Amino acid sequence: MTSAGDDIADHMDGIYRYQRYIYDLTRKYYLLGRDSLLDGMKPPPQGTVLEVGCGTGRNLILAARRYRDAKFYGFDVSEMMLETARSNIERAGLSDRITLAQGDAANFSSSELFGVNDFDRVFISYAVSMIPPWRESLVESYKAVAPGGSLHIVDFGQQSKLPGWFKTMLVAWLKKFTVTPRAELEAELSAIARERNGELTFKKLYGDYAQLAVLTKPA
Repeated sequence: MTSAGDDIADHMDGIYRYQRYIYDLTRKYYLLGRDSLLDGMKPPPQGTVLEVGCGTGRNLILAARRYRDAKFYGFDVSEMMLETARSNIERAGLSDRITLAQGDAANFSSSELFGVNDFDRVFISYAVSMIPPWRESLVESYKAVAPGGSLHIVDFGQQSKLPGWFKTMLVAWLKKFTVTPRAELEAELSAIARERNGELTFKKLYGDYAQLAVLTKPA
């Protein structure tokens, strides 16, 4: 009997079996706000950073180059994507600073995956819109944040300040890749902040094309 996590992994492997080879080349034109997320992380000296849904490793590589004294970790449910990520990280000469594992964002233990209990920074870049149990993934990701640390998220917004035809076309196109912008993202993060004494900042970027959130855990 297969678990829900296994089914999701198989589904994602099917999607990215071939797309992974052109993923970064094509996505850079519409996954907006990723660099803003990386700029805002600013991990402490000798800090630890986890990416949930690390894909091809693109973000981890850029972050590791930007924050040279931090240690980076990432996991993804798709072994296909992890295969590409390992290759990219090795080619970048960062295998000693970036550790990867396979895991399910809605149900993971960082101590089991990496031997690390929590992280100074945890981030999710355009993965919330692809995770079916996305609410659970937010809770699990926040649990992995160390006291005084923060969870950073960027993903598709609701295009509220863009033409209606643009939103219709974008949503229809994203649906082909099982991507669903989460209209309730801000509300869900606000609920976590209230229940767990966190502090949330939430911004809409590029006419609400993208949403950028930072949820800080009390020290």
